[in-house]
Amino acid sequence: MAVNFILLARVVVLTLILIVLTGNQNQVPVAEAVWLTIPASEAKCVMEDIQNNVVVLADYYVINETAPHETPGITVRVTSPFGNNLHHKENVTFGQFAFTTTEPGNYLACFSMDGNQGDGSLTMSLDWKIGIAAKDWESVARKDKIEGVELHLTRLEAIAQAIHVNTQSLMKREWEMREVSEKTNARVVWFSTMSLGVCILVSILQVWHLKRYFQKKKLI
Repeated sequence: MAVNFILLARVVVLTLILIVLTGNQNQVPVAEAVWLTIPASEAKCVMEDIQNNVVVLADYYVINETAPHETPGITVRVTSPFGNNLHHKENVTFGQFAFTTTEPGNYLACFSMDGNQGDGSLTMSLDWKIGIAAKDWESVARKDKIEGVELHLTRLEAIAQAIHVNTQSLMKREWEMREVSEKTNARVVWFSTMSLGVCILVSILQVWHLKRYFQKKKLI
């Protein structure tokens, strides 16, 4: 009975989470492929702010709309926030990169045409998946021998945990920004007080100097 009650409570909680999330779709990140236009003269870059210990998976392929059978290769470079190379390929028309983040911050993926390809441009599809979206749920189902409603509930639980982690991260950032703002405000107050004190001291010195000057000239 206790096990059934716990399972029922879990189903109810995750169902409520599903209702909340589906009620506001803007709160749930949806992974969709984006189409990029790569010019011949410069690189096209995509940047994503990712937390630490998050799985990232991306697939890309290039299309030459003017000559589909003569698609030139591109150079792909993915770097971490500290500038470490995570993926680097040259003269490719399709590929995939996957990694687990070890540094929180902005991860950059840049795509550029190889060599001199004239003034034309290429169209590239980029399917960038992060976190829950990058997880292979079919492998999870085979490994844990779950399916149907139980698999759906497991996925909802993972989404809820990811939202919880993101919320904690946002709260930590908000606290850090507030701390920086308070320190900056305290320094501004101190600097303003010091500036006011210096101005008052200079004014007193100017009055004293003028008084002595007028006394020497016997004007007062």
